[in-house]
Amino acid sequence: MRKPRDIDSELKALEAKAKTLKERRVRQLGELVIATGADALEAEMLAGALLGAVTTKDANAKEGWRKAGAGFFQRGARKAATGTNRGAANDAAPDSHAASA
Repeated sequence: MRKPRDIDSELKALEAKAKTLKERRVRQLGELVIATGADALEAEMLAGALLGAVTTKDANAKEGWRKAGAGFFQRGARKAATGTNRGAANDAAPDSHAASA
């Protein structure tokens, strides 16, 4: 006879995994904001820019943003590959760039 499944424990495990994934996504988005320098903007301005990007229908603008973003990640990968020396205070910054890429 087969052992019955413990659906409650499976559900709890899935909920914990979903929570972990959501926390990781939020952390990575924060790292992206910092890596791009957007953390220097006022929160209202950053939110407005993101809302504008989400609501725009201009395909050319979206493609331009996509290319600029791809270039940003490629530059970050090259910087990580060259292993530029930075001060001890900035040692965490290259890891956050690589993690968000």
